[in-house]
Amino acid sequence: MATPHVRSLLPYSDDRIPPTATMPAGAGSWAALAGWMLLCVGGGSVVGLVSNGATDPWYLALRKPSWNPPAWVFAPVWTTLYLLMAVAAWRVWRHGGWARQRPVLTVFLAQLVANLAWSPLFFSAHWPALALADLALLWLLVVTTLWAFAGVDRWAARLLTPYLAWITFAGALNAAIVALN
Repeated sequence: MATPHVRSLLPYSDDRIPPTATMPAGAGSWAALAGWMLLCVGGGSVVGLVSNGATDPWYLALRKPSWNPPAWVFAPVWTTLYLLMAVAAWRVWRHGGWARQRPVLTVFLAQLVANLAWSPLFFSAHWPALALADLALLWLLVVTTLWAFAGVDRWAARLLTPYLAWITFAGALNAAIVALN
């Protein structure tokens, strides 16, 4: 049995574009992919650069669980995840663009905002408990995005599964840091 499509549950609908319509893979589509990459990878990079991250003396002084990964792991993991997120969003966008996918892509953008808020909350503001609350919201938004993407493009949803796994791990790590400090 197929999962009900997210558009049937959200208030916006534009039935002038058939649900199976895809945007052509021409220059506009590649420009859109570049835009999604700029938004996801660029946004993550900017937030990472301004948040000090693992070099912050405050962070270095925190007690961390024994299973905390080394600092060098985070940049390649997040870069890969942001690339996967961009491709997933682009694949959904190709099914009718903003006109057809506004509700689904809005959920995606909401999770991206929650994602980008975590580093400033944790590293810049030094609020690990609030960052953990943000991660809980992020987790719910990613599950919702994954479900919504599955109704449009199953591969787009599959591309988000490593992201969901990583933020689940990140949530456990954030919770452990809150508990230890």
